[in-house]
Amino acid sequence: LFTGDYKTIKTIIIDQKTADAILADLKNSDFNVADVVKKETLRTPPAPFTTSSLQQAAINSLGFSSKQTMMIAQKLYEEGLITYMRTDSTNLSMESMLTAQKVITNLFGKNYALESPRFYKTKSKGAQEAHEAIRPAYLEKTPDELKAKLDNNQYRLYRLIWNRTMACQMQPAKFNSVRVDISANPVKSGKAGSPTAKSNGIKGKSEYLLRANGSTLLFDGYLKVYGEDAISENILPPLEVADALELVEALSTQKSTTPPPRYSEATLVKVMEENGIGRPSTYAPTISTIIERKYVDKNEEKRLFPEEIGKLVNDLLVEHFPQIVDIKFTANIEEDFDEIAEGKREWVPVIREFYEPFHKNLAAKTKEVKKEDFQEKLDRNCPECEGGLIMKFGRFGKFIACSNYPECKHTEKTDSEKKVDEENSGEICEVCGAPMVVKRGKFGAFLGCSNYPECKGIKRIEKKTGMKCPKCNVGEIVERKSKKGRLFFGCNTYPKCDFALWNKPTGETCPECKSLLVFAAKGKVKCSKKECKFEK
Repeated sequence: LFTGDYKTIKTIIIDQKTADAILADLKNSDFNVADVVKKETLRTPPAPFTTSSLQQAAINSLGFSSKQTMMIAQKLYEEGLITYMRTDSTNLSMESMLTAQKVITNLFGKNYALESPRFYKTKSKGAQEAHEAIRPAYLEKTPDELKAKLDNNQYRLYRLIWNRTMACQMQPAKFNSVRVDISANPVKSGKAGSPTAKSNGIKGKSEYLLRANGSTLLFDGYLKVYGEDAISENILPPLEVADALELVEALSTQKSTTPPPRYSEATLVKVMEENGIGRPSTYAPTISTIIERKYVDKNEEKRLFPEEIGKLVNDLLVEHFPQIVDIKFTANIEEDFDEIAEGKREWVPVIREFYEPFHKNLAAKTKEVKKEDFQEKLDRNCPECEGGLIMKFGRFGKFIACSNYPECKHTEKTDSEKKVDEENSGEICEVCGAPMVVKRGKFGAFLGCSNYPECKGIKRIEKKTGMKCPKCNVGEIVERKSKKGRLFFGCNTYPKCDFALWNKPTGETCPECKSLLVFAAKGKVKCSKKECKFEK
C-alpha cells in the first residue's frame, strides 16, 4: 500500500485485543482499490490582519509573544511602513486593493490577480472598524527590498503582513481532492482472528474497507506568495478501481479522549476576541500583565498555566467580586461604551450604574476581608520569637515568615527552594573558586558566588535535557533563555560551541538526514534542519 493514514469504515475498535486481531487479518489479506472519488475544491485566502489575527499568526509562525509583536509593529508603523496596528477591521481601502492587483500582476502574473477586489466581512464581536486592516503602507515595497533597512524581527513581521495582504487579493488555490476506498480480503477468512471481520457493516465480498484521503495541487493561487512550505497536502498516487495493492506495513495506534489543551498566547487572544474581552489595544498588555505579575507562567510548550499566586487572586475575586470577573462583564461594558460613543446613551448613568454598587461592595469587603484570611498558617513556631509561622507571597514567589512582622523579621525558604539549593550545591565559582549558592533575582533563580560582594561571579542554573550536543559531541543540550526571555535549547559549552535550537529536541534523530528531531506545532515532530522536510 502507499504511505498514508487509513480508517476502517463502520468498525468500532474498543480495545487492543480487537485491534491486534484486525491487524492479523490485514497482514494476511489481498488489497484492491474499491472506489476512487475525485472532486475539485477551492481554498480561498484568509482575511487581511486585524490586531488579534496578527498576534496569533506572529506567535504561531514567528515565535513572538503578543507584547513583542505589538512592539515590533509599533516600530514599523512609526517608520511609515505599515498602517495602524491596533484595529479590529478586515477592510482595505479601494486604492490599496487596486494597487495590490498591479503588484500581483507584475510579480506573479496576470492569472494570479483578481478581476475585481475581494472584500471581507469583519467577524469580531463589537468591532468598531475605526481603522483599515493592518497592511503595508506601500504595497510596492516588497520585504526583500526593505530587508537591508530592517532588523531580522522587523523584516519577518513585515514579510508576514505583506504576504497576507497580497494573498487576500489573489486567486484561490485549486486542488483535486481524492478519496480512495480499499477493500481488504483476508486470504484465510475462516481463521480470521477479528471478532468484527464479518460484522463491520460492509456489504459485498470484502471483509474490511479502508479509506485514504488526499489531494493534488492543480493551481497554487494565493499560496504562490508563501512558497512551497505552505503546501502540505497528502499526495496520493494515480489509482484506478480494481488496482491491486501490496501491504507495506500495518500498525495500530491507540487514541483516547484528552482534555482541551491549555491556552497559548495565540489561543488566549482568539478567545478574548470571540468573547468581546478587551480591544485590539489591550490584548497584549492584558496578557503581559498577568505574566509579569506571576499570575501565570509558560511551560516548555509555551502554554500558559496558573501559578499559586494567580489561583489565590482568582479565588479572592471570584468569592468577593463575582460580577467583575464574570466573562460577560467586560464585553457588556464595552457595548455600553460603544453606545455612549454612538450617542445612544449618556455616560453619567452608565458609570453610576456600575460604580455605586461596586463602591458599596468594595467598602464592605475592605472591612470584612483581612490579609490573614489568605495566609497559610504552618504548624510550627518562629525560632526567634515563638510566634506562628505563615506562608507569604513576595516579589520572587512564596516564602515563610513570622506572623509577628514587623516586630520579628524572621524568614525562611520553602521546601521547594531548599531543594533547589541542595540540587545545585557543589558548583564552583569560575572567577574565584569559592562555592556557589542559589540566589533569586528578577528573572528567577541563578547561581551566585558565596564571596559576594567581593566576587560577583554568577552562573545560570541549567535545566538539562539529557541529550548530547550533536555538533561538538562534548557538551549537553540545556534549556536557556534569550535576552528577550524567549526559551531555546543550546549547548552548555557555549561559547565554545554555538549549537542552538528554538524548538525542544525529542532526543531522536531524523531518519532521512540524521539531524535532531524537534517538537513542532499541533503535536507534530519535524526535522531541525531547515533544508530537510521530514515531518510526522
